[in-house]
Amino acid sequence: MNNISANIDNIFLDINQIIEEYSVNQNITLIAVSKKKSVEAIKIAYDSGQRDFGENYLQESVEKIKALKDLNINWHFIGSIQSNKVKHIVENFDWIHSVDSFKIAEKINKFCLQKKINMCIQVNLNDEESKSGIPIHAVKDFLRDCQSLENINIRGLMTIPRPEKNFNTQLEQFKIMKECFDQMNMNNFNLDTLSMGMSNDYKAAIAAGSNMIRVGTKIFGERI
Repeated sequence: MNNISANIDNIFLDINQIIEEYSVNQNITLIAVSKKKSVEAIKIAYDSGQRDFGENYLQESVEKIKALKDLNINWHFIGSIQSNKVKHIVENFDWIHSVDSFKIAEKINKFCLQKKINMCIQVNLNDEESKSGIPIHAVKDFLRDCQSLENINIRGLMTIPRPEKNFNTQLEQFKIMKECFDQMNMNNFNLDTLSMGMSNDYKAAIAAGSNMIRVGTKIFGERI
């Protein structure tokens, strides 16, 4: 656990290297994915300057959020969304990254009575049956449908592409997502967040245009 601070520093060294090498002209937000990690581990990351944390499992995360309520943390829900848990997700999180149906988006909007929540739409970039997300060709219509939801702040797109080991192959996948993101803004959807890149591919994601990465293992170590 003592390596958490050093791990975060190393990730930011990587980020700065990619920014310089690829002339990236935007700030990068690092989300520390803390699922299955302890409150103590999150505190170490927080004391190292980390402010954005991502969680996948509602019950586990609510316990942590309550324990750390006095800290200035931005909580991101990045897991699969069950319809009967939407209300509690809205109550406890600042961001929701994994919206992949209009029905869920409507429910989120319904429960956002006291705040306007930040939302990303999950895109299934490779049409993988094992993953959630809407097809890339459906993004424009989905965004248009969501414009009627007044209590949601639609910030951008999120994706988890097919795992690839080769940097250039990773880069080409992420470029497809960046092109979609840019096209949506050409259609005046005013998105500002492209959430893509994890422990094994965040360098390629940043090089392609991601401005929000979700890193767990390279910060906290392997999950047990």
